[in-house]
Amino acid sequence: MDQIILDGKALSKRINARISEQIANAVNGGKREPCLALVLFGEDAASDGYVRMKARACQRVGILAKEYRLPEDTTTEEAVALIEQLNVDTVTDGIMIQHPLPAQLDERRITDTIAISKDVDGLNSATFGAAAMGEKAFYSASPMAIVNLLDEYGVTIEGKHAVIIGRSAILGRPLSFLLLNRNATVTICHSKTVNLLEHTQRADILICGVNKSNFVSPDFIKTGAVVVDAGYDDSGEGDCQKAVYAKASAYTPVPGGVGPMIITSLLKQTAEAYFRNVNPCESGL
Repeated sequence: MDQIILDGKALSKRINARISEQIANAVNGGKREPCLALVLFGEDAASDGYVRMKARACQRVGILAKEYRLPEDTTTEEAVALIEQLNVDTVTDGIMIQHPLPAQLDERRITDTIAISKDVDGLNSATFGAAAMGEKAFYSASPMAIVNLLDEYGVTIEGKHAVIIGRSAILGRPLSFLLLNRNATVTICHSKTVNLLEHTQRADILICGVNKSNFVSPDFIKTGAVVVDAGYDDSGEGDCQKAVYAKASAYTPVPGGVGPMIITSLLKQTAEAYFRNVNPCESGL
């Protein structure tokens, strides 16, 4: 069986090059540079690492990444006040909040404060609603990454049975909307699902996003299924055992599959927000 490797690293490079070229053309033509606000809390080493990685990716394509760090004991009111300031800041094109947030914060209230026009990470409830209804919006970066990978490598979505393991607000749930809007039949499985393998073994496309290393064994899938591993843990392992790949017709490697495309989705949507602000005729990334 000829296998397709859903190479997110290679695809992200191609998309990033296009983003960089269009931003350079705009800046050389006298426009300001685009700006993404990165909001984080406290001194968490993992969060710091992710923010640095996103900032470097922004720099490579010509986006200014501005870090806004709030103390660990920040109140919801203080966080909301910062977001409201960024909403009206004319040179801030996108706002991204780095997870996890401190336990005392009302995450939903904070993310729902983000202006829809700047919600480039797809966190606002209104953005979720737009995605569910198939309307144009800035979608969650991880689902966008997965759908773009499937499209780029010619994986048919329409009419296929897609099974998602994981129902998080940043992956499983919004991804189900995108796949439904593309006429897939969608099943979402989670920690309370009974007889998990009965569902996964019927999947034409299996998407895993539980961040449990080697959780998915070859028994989970039928021969010829497409496997998308969106899980990742501190050891660098994905959700799927490497032996799963042998049964798949197409699969995402870990690392180098979904991960690079998540950041690219964030960059792409930030660039789109920027072009809407400085020159709507230049959008279309």
